[in-house]
Amino acid sequence: MGLGTVLWQELLSGFPDGVEMARVSVRLLVAIVLGGILGVQRAHVGKAAGVRTHMLVTLGAAIVVLLPHLTGMSSADISRIIQGTLTGIGFIGGGVILKMSEQHQIVGITTAASVWLTAILGIVAGTGRLGLAVVGAILAFLILTVFGWLERELIANHFAGKVESTETPPHRPEG
Repeated sequence: MGLGTVLWQELLSGFPDGVEMARVSVRLLVAIVLGGILGVQRAHVGKAAGVRTHMLVTLGAAIVVLLPHLTGMSSADISRIIQGTLTGIGFIGGGVILKMSEQHQIVGITTAASVWLTAILGIVAGTGRLGLAVVGAILAFLILTVFGWLERELIANHFAGKVESTETPPHRPEG
């Protein structure tokens, strides 16, 4: 038996047949594409977590739920893996959120939420619920784009001149 044959057998071990290998490949590709769509939107608005980050998160989350499926783990085991994955993604999200001490602002919460949601989309795609994953990604994209625009244009412009100053006006003597 040659080295090429051994390598090919190792690559295919864990897949009972070509149909299962195709199914897994489709799920992983859908996860990557959906993560990429959300990542493009985040990169377009200049956020640090962009295309590659979102694609890697969806891919990793999809793999993490495909592995127990392929190895025959119980649903309780899969549940714990999903819980651990979402907790771990919280650390990535925490790294995206930056506290700007000089400006007393916290930024990056929406991007952290998009990274968290991207992990969920990867989990959903990995479990084979591709329609749900696509609908979720479309809704997330609409929230990030349309509602982001509404938030910036309508709310910011509406309240721009209506914010009261907290500074005390200078004392001017009467008379």
